[in-house]
Amino acid sequence: MARLILFNKPFGVLSQFTDRGSPTKRATLSDYIDVPGVYPAGRLDRDSEGLLLLTDDGKLQARIADPKFKTAKTYLAQVEGEIGDEALASLRSGVTLNDGPTRTAEAERIDPPDLWPRDPPIRVRKAIPDCWISLTITEGRNRQVRRMTAAVGHPTLRLVRWRIGEWTLDGVAPGELREG
Repeated sequence: MARLILFNKPFGVLSQFTDRGSPTKRATLSDYIDVPGVYPAGRLDRDSEGLLLLTDDGKLQARIADPKFKTAKTYLAQVEGEIGDEALASLRSGVTLNDGPTRTAEAERIDPPDLWPRDPPIRVRKAIPDCWISLTITEGRNRQVRRMTAAVGHPTLRLVRWRIGEWTLDGVAPGELREG
């Protein structure tokens, strides 16, 4: 029976069990997860938070992480500025990034979600408002959501992956895990 673990990755934690490449010790999955034989199904940037799935089943890992399977991933993004209908329409139809056009996406403005405080908090600039969007993509390019929001003029300030396929972060606190 395949093992699946849902982990709420805190900000600043690498999506790997070891840190190769930094002279200073950075937090890794091994600081939070002591389950032998499981590996991340995909990645989540160090400066992003939220759902990371880990499994001991290579086929399941590939189904979750490989873009050809088009597993939907939903992100909650706090973006700079008041995003309008035109920017949301651009996100929905796909934007052109330096590595090519993105697939179509689901994008909507949302009320600020009830999330845990981020440590460290985002930078706040009194002269520049911010808002939250929900963005669902079926790809997983490097820093894709951040690049998409920047391409429509709204850089991402905070990014939380909330859902991957049928699995959600609901009820999993930062730094905690739950068997899926």
